[in-house]
Amino acid sequence: MRHPELLVPASSLEVLKVAVMFGADAVYIGGEAFGLRAKAKNFSKEDMSEGISFAHAHGVKVYVTANILAHNQDLEGVRAYFEELKELKPDALIIADPGVFQIAKEVCPEIERHVSTQANNTNYATYRFWYEQGAKRVVSARELSLEEICGIRDNIPEDLEIETFIHGAMCISYSGRCLLSNYFTGRDANQGACTHPCRWKYSVMEESRPGEYFPVYENERGTFIFNSKDLCMIEHIPDILHAGIDSLKIEGRMKTALYVATVARTYRKAIDDYQKDPALYEQNLPWYRDQISNCTYRQFTTGFFYGKPDQESQIYDNNTYAQDYIYLGIAGDRDARGCCAIEQRNKFSVGEQIEIMKPNGDNIPVTVKAIYDEEGTSLESAPHPKQKLMVDLGCETDRYDILRRKS
Repeated sequence: MRHPELLVPASSLEVLKVAVMFGADAVYIGGEAFGLRAKAKNFSKEDMSEGISFAHAHGVKVYVTANILAHNQDLEGVRAYFEELKELKPDALIIADPGVFQIAKEVCPEIERHVSTQANNTNYATYRFWYEQGAKRVVSARELSLEEICGIRDNIPEDLEIETFIHGAMCISYSGRCLLSNYFTGRDANQGACTHPCRWKYSVMEESRPGEYFPVYENERGTFIFNSKDLCMIEHIPDILHAGIDSLKIEGRMKTALYVATVARTYRKAIDDYQKDPALYEQNLPWYRDQISNCTYRQFTTGFFYGKPDQESQIYDNNTYAQDYIYLGIAGDRDARGCCAIEQRNKFSVGEQIEIMKPNGDNIPVTVKAIYDEEGTSLESAPHPKQKLMVDLGCETDRYDILRRKS
């Protein structure tokens, strides 16, 4: 059994630091260009430099996505971008396009090249091809079963790594190659500008009755007829760990720090528990299930890991978000009074009970005793997102603890 890394997404420098503190072995991020999450906050050159330094100081790797499907006009910019990344020294580049791969090989051969799932990596011959081009790792297509991944592992060089998504949103299109966004809005998903039309609400129109639109009802919220469930393999860690996978990947480069902390912490504990003692993993299954449901998610599925889903376990179904906790912010330094700094993300008030979420798995209920603004003025509540506050919680907090409350 291999000892796989836990690979966690980060949408910003702040979230990168949370991912590192909450159990990631590696973090993947996007720069300001050439990644498939153009609407994420993404990293400036300065933030990327600080993030890589912070992660490396904690023994955590950083991978940078450059996985667009490039057009002619992109290539000159890709080369210049890789020249910049060469100075920053990330641990790997995640690439889908063969031309972009070749440029990376020429410009910064010392940085590992990982082949994105966007390249449709579904068989061991494809893995061998990329290995011969100099790839260190290939990300498996989400449409593969565990049996197929085991077959790939048995037929590729021992030092070629397999990376596989084990948690997060799935796409309605094969390996994420979707045309809906481009068709509806002119924003190309394969250039990083997806508007996620698969998540929109739709009606149907019968051919002989043009102009009459009929809503598709499944529940009181309607339905999202293209919308996929979220992948979740927390209950199947033994199968995952015995499949020969080198990196277990969490989806979510547009998610909040609360989401990243929750998922990273839960999978970190599940992996460590199983490797320490399989009985401990079985014993703690209820805790993993409870924790993984404490952040924004859709219904869960095991995707294609156990073969093509049957009618009762369809991936694409009526499906809406559930949210059990609201993200309030990240604890910063404490002052002489014992108040912790926080850049507030959602409303909370004095006297309200919230939770301090710690990397070790503890969730500590506390009552907000006082809130102060930057000038030291006492506030009854914190209604405006992005305010910088000092908060008295009546107990000690550590830097990068997550503050949250029940929704």
